[in-house]
Order: sequence, then structure tokens, then C-alpha cells
Amino acid sequence: MPTVNKAIELMEAGQPIYYEHRDAMTAGGYDGGRAAAQTWADYITYDMEHSPFDVRGLAEFMRGLVDGGPARSGHRAPAVVATLPADGVSAEAMRANAWMVKQVLAAGVHGLLLCHAERPEAVQAFVEAARYPFNTRGVGPALGVGRRGHGGQERAAEVWGLTVADYFAKADPWPLNPRGELLLGLKIENLRALANVEASTRVPGIAFAEWGPGDMGMSMGYPDQHDEPYPPEMQAARARVLAACKAAGVAFLEQVTPANVLARIAEGVRIGTGRQAREAAEVSRRHTGRTMPW
Repeated sequence: MPTVNKAIELMEAGQPIYYEHRDAMTAGGYDGGRAAAQTWADYITYDMEHSPFDVRGLAEFMRGLVDGGPARSGHRAPAVVATLPADGVSAEAMRANAWMVKQVLAAGVHGLLLCHAERPEAVQAFVEAARYPFNTRGVGPALGVGRRGHGGQERAAEVWGLTVADYFAKADPWPLNPRGELLLGLKIENLRALANVEASTRVPGIAFAEWGPGDMGMSMGYPDQHDEPYPPEMQAARARVLAACKAAGVAFLEQVTPANVLARIAEGVRIGTGRQAREAAEVSRRHTGRTMPW
């Protein structure tokens, strides 16, 4: 069975990965997807947190990615991780917004990012919403049975280039399921989330997390401290999220530049982004001896 998610394939090989950002307002639907199919990036973040929750536009973008493919790496399409507008403030709030998870996954995306992941119970509900109930690996005290239902799998399977049966087998969070191809991540981006970061990152099914400096700074009283240099309390927050990621065995995501990317890799950063992410990725790929084409 072919590998669907390029980002996961690279992470399994121990390679850092890099993404580019698109949002629902400017992604361009089908035509935008066709153009993005040849991206330099290892995956595309499709932001619907601060732009319209437009699932039809997302579905058209995914269809364009497939029609514009294959990707330079040979995959059917670049992987897409969608950022949800729901916040992880509680299990009840996450379950009330599980319809977002269902609709976005039915569009054929390869991953989801939960913003303001404040409580481990909310993270648990997030993972459960993304799983089918028959995929039971990891179900136990820390994770309930999946809640994703029947319907929409045909469209998602078509985007992934799989039969429905194969999609059912692969549409499960990695690395919880070693054969899974869904990438689930968290934004630990305020003081409430920071207080619970160790427990939240240990929830089975999570693959990566970031510390969200823009929002983290706001929660500490800094209106516009998205970029370095950071004050000491923000540096301490970053260090705590990085340490929690390492302890939980999940990837840490952060902004990188060509000048600092090798130091960031040495420190433990495994997913890079930022205004110069493409140039930083080129430096990183040479350093790590990566052989996979774009």
C-alpha cells in the first residue's frame, strides 16, 4: 500500500520537515490547489482559525492538489494539515465542535492542528473525534473510543488515492498507529495551556506541538511579540513546551531561519516554519543528507 503522507514518511526517517502556510481567504480553491501541488514544502498548513471556515473551498483546494500532482516527491499530493477555529478549552467544548473535525477530514486533509490546547481532556476529545471507533490501538485510561462516523470517507479516500477499505485502515493518528497517516498537533499558546503542557502532549495520538509565541506573548501581556528576541518569561515558556515534547516523544514545531536552523535542529526542533522557511529547509536538507526530492 503506498505512503500517502509525505510528512510522516520523512519524520519516520528522522528528517526534520518544513511547511508553508495557506489560509482559507487566499488559498484560491481549485486553481490554488493546482498551483500548490508543486510546493517546495513537506506539507501545507491550511489555516481556518483566523480566516473563514469554508469547507467547500478546502475541498476544492484538495481536489486541485490532486489534479495538479503528483508532488515533486512522487506522492499523489502534498500533505495538508488544517488549523481548526475551535479551541481546546475543555472536553465538552471540543465534543461540541467535533463537527468541524468530521467535515474537515471528509475534505481529505492529512492532519489537524488544535489551537489553544488548554486541557488534556480537550486533547483527548480532539483525538477521539478524529478516529474511527474500530481503530482501537491505544484505547484505555488515557483515550476513549473514536467518534468519527460513517459518511464522507468516499471523498477523503478519493483524495488520498485509496479504496475506502484502505482509507479506513490509514485514517488513524500516527505514531499511535504506526500504519496511520493522520498527523495531529497542538498549539500550546497561552498560560492556561502551558500549565498543562506535560499532560496534554502525552495524550495518545498527538504527533507534534508548538508554543505559539504570538498568542503566548499576548497571554503574558505582550501585544505583538511574535518574533524574537523574546523576554525571559516567553523563553521559559518555549523551553517548557520543548521539554514536554521531548519527554512525550512528539515533534516540536518552531520558526526557523537559514541562520539558526541547524542550531534549532540540534536543540530538538523537528518541524520548521517562518518567513524564510524555504531557504532554511534547503540548508537543513543538505545538512541532514536528505535524498527525497521536493
